Amino acid sequence: MLNDINKVAQDTINAINEKIKNLNTLNIIVAGKTGVGKSTLINAVFKDNIVQTGMGRPVTNHMRKISKKDIPLAIYDTRGFELGKDVQEDVKKEILDTIKDGLAYNDINKAIHCIWYCINTGSNRIEPEEIEWLRELSEENNSTQVPIIVVLTQTISKKNAEEMKNLILDENLDIIQVIPVLAKDYEIEGLGTVKAFGLDTLIQVMGEAMPDELMDTLQHVQIASLSEKKRKASKIVATAALTATSEGAAPIPFADAALLIPTQVTMIASITVVFGFEINKTVITALLSSTIGSGGATLLGRTVVSNVFKLVPGAGSVAGGAISATTAGIITAALGAAYITIMEMIYKGEMNIEDISSKKGKETLSKVFNDKLKSGKDNLASYLAILSDKNNK
Repeated sequence: MLNDINKVAQDTINAINEKIKNLNTLNIIVAGKTGVGKSTLINAVFKDNIVQTGMGRPVTNHMRKISKKDIPLAIYDTRGFELGKDVQEDVKKEILDTIKDGLAYNDINKAIHCIWYCINTGSNRIEPEEIEWLRELSEENNSTQVPIIVVLTQTISKKNAEEMKNLILDENLDIIQVIPVLAKDYEIEGLGTVKAFGLDTLIQVMGEAMPDELMDTLQHVQIASLSEKKRKASKIVATAALTATSEGAAPIPFADAALLIPTQVTMIASITVVFGFEINKTVITALLSSTIGSGGATLLGRTVVSNVFKLVPGAGSVAGGAISATTAGIITAALGAAYITIMEMIYKGEMNIEDISSKKGKETLSKVFNDKLKSGKDNLASYLAILSDKNNK
């Protein structure tokens, strides 16, 4: 059995690495006046403090490209500009030229996928010239249709932000949304702390505006929205559970139940990529050994024993040494749900990745997995319902 676990763990690590290698690169232009907090915003949204990895390489006179090795993300940061027609025209031209140059490659990895235009809410006003600049940019961008999002940064007063948002929306600019955000907690001396907010909305809006080919990348590189990561991961589990159910449409003999392994390996690898954590073989081995050791059934389908059926209401008995379609789906959904729960705990700081390999970590894994098994058909049904929701991206 140990050899089997080691092999499946290595297969999973290989699948994770392959998926990361094949992620498309997400390219975003970030523009705005000097002092609007672009760097703070970027670092709050994306992992690994990407802005602090260096000044980036110059792309044009006023633009630099910021990227980091092994992260499929590039930020095109324009020079902060104050009011001044010539500078504004230069920056606008550089943005449009960068978009057109990217499209000329006919390669999704080279194209610009989104523009953030940042306005500091703390200024309490929007200059007419700034509105006009946005209007001209959006009109000239009409042929390329790169989504433009106006981000109201440093939003301490939500009331002021709402007024600014409505003012911009009333201009009927060709933009997809105006989003007030506070990138990090802001302490007001003697009054308390204003909690960061709005970044999850920014990720949600981006996800709705960009091509499906970039969804895995967006979730992999963003650190701002747990809910969006969970939504994407849940769809992955739903797809895997449906596949497992189809694979088990006819009863699967224990001897052949390992046919489910590729589906479940892909599921675990895909969830890992969405959460963006660095997972090693030791962690995956702990995941397998914890669930198998609890008397359950996971990737090594042929290790299913009678005890698992006691944990799955309505699964019935072991008939002819075979696993039914429903049971195959239930096991897959339980494994996926348990893994998402563990990833969520790590995201929230309730557990470190290294803790998974500890005794306590394995006990947590085992308990979560068994709890999901006990909810059986209800857990499976909730995931399959996701696939029938046409609005779920």
